[in-house]
Amino acid sequence: MQIPTKLPKVGTTIFTVMSQLALEHQAVNLGQGFPDFPVPPRLVDELARAMAEGKNQYAPMTGIPALRQAIAAKTERCYGRRVDADAEITVTSGASEAIFNAIHAVVRPGEEVVVLDPCYDCYEPAIDLAGAKAVHVPLDPVDFSVDWQRVRDAITPRTRMLMVNTPHNPSGAMFTAADMAALADILRGTGIVLLSDEVYEHIIFDGRRHESVLRYPELAERAFVISSFGKTYHCTGWKIGYAIAPPALSAEFRKVHQYNTFCTFAPAQWAFAAMIAQEPEHYDGLGAFYQAKRDRFRKQLETTRLKPLPVPGGYFQLVDYSAVSDLDDAAFCRWLTIEKGVAAIPLSPFYETPPKGQRLARLCFAKVESTLDAAIERLQGL
Repeated sequence: MQIPTKLPKVGTTIFTVMSQLALEHQAVNLGQGFPDFPVPPRLVDELARAMAEGKNQYAPMTGIPALRQAIAAKTERCYGRRVDADAEITVTSGASEAIFNAIHAVVRPGEEVVVLDPCYDCYEPAIDLAGAKAVHVPLDPVDFSVDWQRVRDAITPRTRMLMVNTPHNPSGAMFTAADMAALADILRGTGIVLLSDEVYEHIIFDGRRHESVLRYPELAERAFVISSFGKTYHCTGWKIGYAIAPPALSAEFRKVHQYNTFCTFAPAQWAFAAMIAQEPEHYDGLGAFYQAKRDRFRKQLETTRLKPLPVPGGYFQLVDYSAVSDLDDAAFCRWLTIEKGVAAIPLSPFYETPPKGQRLARLCFAKVESTLDAAIERLQGL
């Protein structure tokens, strides 16, 4: 039976491909972005307590009240915005679900969604499934900054949504206050909805401030802001995130969510509610925790032929491998995994049209020192 595909451009994700290749060749996996160190002990204890207390059945569709209230308090503490826990916060099965829900809540067939390349690979398939078109605007290939005039030029009467991501995956680039002002100026007076992917919001370095859309009322009033507990609390496998949006947008978002996953793993919701309220120092200190890892890893990379690019935020390190090879990035990452025993992620899958001659790969430093040390020992042989 012939099945015409709804997603002709989609195959197996590069993250699955490279992780499988790493497993087959016993490579050190610095490709897929997951920590290999434990989650906070309090979080484990609270999860066990919730399960032991019988909190194992369906959670409310929007998330348990205690968690939504904790998120609201955290949002006001971090960004100065008071949000309604009942009408503006929805807990989801990971940030990817939240992104999918947001797109399908407001984007209609024939409309356009502007995305900034390189961008995370779940964006465009969700746009395609909505019957819409992704309009790709490239970031600067050197520092991954936004040319806001190019964004403005990409907007048409069919534009329904603009998607942004800060700190940025894969580069770690971060928006500045000037970026936020430019973004507000472009959207002012339009009916365009903003989707802000902020899953690395607490992994920021060198005294920088995360310029969340939630800090800017003019932007927040037209935005879905997406966050991830997996990134903040070292538990990507738990797949829990949330979306904050004004009541009218949240109402549409929830219409999709209730027929997508309906609700999210209940015991973990109780655990996160307790963790947020009782241990705010965890997310307060996350930047310093990862900055120490970043700095150590960058110093080690200087002993190799790979050139590390600046990393303002997030837990990925881009490296320029042009001194090592003329292979394109997909071929280089495959060679690096098979022949040198270190798995990395190429950047080309994050683009519609990769920059010509770009020789960059992404490494994840959310690892224990022994993992990074083992990778560096192999990379020194390049």
